[in-house]
Amino acid sequence: MDARTTSHDAESVESAAPAAHSAPVHDEPDVQDSQLIARKRVRLLASLTLIGGIGLILAIPFALRGGAEFFMPVTAALVVAIALVPLLEWFERRRVPSKLAAVLCVVLFLGVALFALASIVLPAIDWVARIPQRIEQVRHTLDPLLNLYKSLQHWIDSTASKIASAPPRNGPRTVRIESTTSVIQTVSASAPHILIQMFFALLVIFFFLAGWTGMRKRTIVSRGSFEGALTTARVIQQVVEATSTYLGTITLINMAMGAITAAILWFLGMDSPIMWGGIVAVLNYIPYLGPIASILLLAFGGLMTFPDAWAAMLPPAFFLCLHLVEANVFTPSVVGRRLEINPLLILVSLSFWAWVWGTTGALLAVPLLIILKTIFSAAGTPDIAGFLFEDGVLTHVGDEEEKEE
Repeated sequence: MDARTTSHDAESVESAAPAAHSAPVHDEPDVQDSQLIARKRVRLLASLTLIGGIGLILAIPFALRGGAEFFMPVTAALVVAIALVPLLEWFERRRVPSKLAAVLCVVLFLGVALFALASIVLPAIDWVARIPQRIEQVRHTLDPLLNLYKSLQHWIDSTASKIASAPPRNGPRTVRIESTTSVIQTVSASAPHILIQMFFALLVIFFFLAGWTGMRKRTIVSRGSFEGALTTARVIQQVVEATSTYLGTITLINMAMGAITAAILWFLGMDSPIMWGGIVAVLNYIPYLGPIASILLLAFGGLMTFPDAWAAMLPPAFFLCLHLVEANVFTPSVVGRRLEINPLLILVSLSFWAWVWGTTGALLAVPLLIILKTIFSAAGTPDIAGFLFEDGVLTHVGDEEEKEE
């Protein structure tokens, strides 16, 4: 009994020893499984982040368009306020309190805006009211060109009918001129809403300028490191300088363009030259499309004013020559390469903001593009792709381990 008991105990000890040595072998797959699960969790979170980011990017334009009554005046006010910051700082350097300096900036801006609106809107209403009476003169002025067009169209139709053995299309086209009463009623009905938005925008400009100095100081001081504070200060300064420089320079150029255009139209004998100069100055803020709209409006105004078709084309012809000199010689030399932007980006920004907010969005397209470009250039382009597509994230890392198992 003792010998068998002793041998049995020895066998149990020997069998327990390999079990003790093999225990860590079972722990290694558990560690690998936990690491694999962690990698899958990170990949899942990154995938959800990517999907959410794409959805947010796609939803932002529709949100901006749907909430245009709020976002449009706020954005326009912020752009104007950023452009007025150098004027605010000029007042503050002369010991003017911040709130009083903000009031002075708002009053100056409001005065310029009201003068521009008064010089454009009031004569424009009179021109719109005269369209039904002048439309017969416009048609009489265009008779030589219309006859030339009819002759050309008749020749094209007859040639096409001979080739295709089909009768030519005939029948005059009827042009229906709507009454301007509906336009005036629409403007009158929307005037209170526009005034409320303008008042709200002025309040935003005032409070932004009144708290600009303290807000900038708090933003810089709140950074956790000296390098972060320095980067923040540089971004703020460059955004203000780029925006104010562009808007200030373009405003002076457009005012000069409007004044020269008004002088030329006055010399030609066209009615309301100041109104046309103001329209040219405002539309010149819109790249590419603004000058085209100015040419078309000047051509229509010339047809309403001059009895001769060739004399009616003189206002748009003079403006076209003036615009070519301004766009290709004067503006590049004044603005310089510091604010040079890719024309493709301008077109994309123009089409995007015009789709979102219409004419106001087209006016804000270039300033908003400059602000975003300056922020990315000063702060560094965010490496969003590198953050989302990090090694082991949204890739097939870990699939080899799964296949081996």
